[in-house]
Amino acid sequence: MAMESSFKNMVLVLTIVCLVCSTILGFVYKATAEPIRLAEIAKTNTSIGEVVPAFDNTPSEEDTVINVGGKPYTVFIAKKGGEPVGYAVKSYSTGFGGVITLMVGITPDRVVYNTSVVSMSETPGLGAKIVPYGKFNAQFKGWNPAEKTLKVKKDGGDVDAITAATITSRAFTAAVQTALDVFDQLCPKTNTEGNEPVQQ
Repeated sequence: MAMESSFKNMVLVLTIVCLVCSTILGFVYKATAEPIRLAEIAKTNTSIGEVVPAFDNTPSEEDTVINVGGKPYTVFIAKKGGEPVGYAVKSYSTGFGGVITLMVGITPDRVVYNTSVVSMSETPGLGAKIVPYGKFNAQFKGWNPAEKTLKVKKDGGDVDAITAATITSRAFTAAVQTALDVFDQLCPKTNTEGNEPVQQ
């Protein structure tokens, strides 16, 4: 015999359906949360390895958060023999298609060791040329801000912008500059000789 159609019955059925769906989603989340977390750690470690000199610690386990301009930035400290050899700063800026997130490696002497794009949504064929690593990104490798101005040439700096993608180029450059600002706050000039970060 079919259940009589009524508001009470409809609410009961919907409640049961919601409970079943919630339970299933809970099990799926529990089953996938750890693999997702491990995948994120692996992605982070890969990005760190691309932007700093060789290290023997686990930088993803030695991170700190620095606030610059009211925004938080994560810094991963790479060490060898217990001494810092590089600081991988997860920096970001807004490009033409949205937020561009970079991993910027900086050596203790305040030189950009290398950069790696973590995520972006720039226009294919234009701004998206920041991925994979190519001519544009390569110019930042070994960049010494004490010798060159970190702005695109159109703005009076020394960075060669990607053709027809000035907004993306500016955003990338700004993210690198922000990483240097984060480094300066973590390791002020009075502290660089010891290569030890300021305790937060």
